[in-house]
Amino acid sequence: MSNYELINFKTLGDERGSLIAIEEGYNAPFDIKRVYYIFDTKEGVIRGYHAHINLKQIAIVVKGSCTFILDNGKQREEITLNSPNKGLLIEGLIWREMYDFSDDCVLVVIANELYDESDYIRDYQSFISKVNNAKN
Repeated sequence: MSNYELINFKTLGDERGSLIAIEEGYNAPFDIKRVYYIFDTKEGVIRGYHAHINLKQIAIVVKGSCTFILDNGKQREEITLNSPNKGLLIEGLIWREMYDFSDDCVLVVIANELYDESDYIRDYQSFISKVNNAKN
């Protein structure tokens, strides 16, 4: 599967604690235009159910854990995020779903663009059609 990768962030720190800096052009491979976070997700909830046409994102679980389902139209893969020093970079046409949120999960998402509803594909069959048309 392509269009995603795990990024390892360098952890700095000493006896006082740890720090990770995310910097555009350094460990964020795009201009940062939007940051949002998901928390207090109830048990059994599945989020996502969409793809983006152009948006690039890095998802980081700064506390707790959750699992991503990533689907490129041919393969589905699951990735569990459970460390604040790992980020999941997602670009291009990838259907994503997030589930199995721990009670304490805080999921931060960094994006290269502001919110734009027209960049979303919220229907799976429309996503498959778009993927198939992109390959032709």
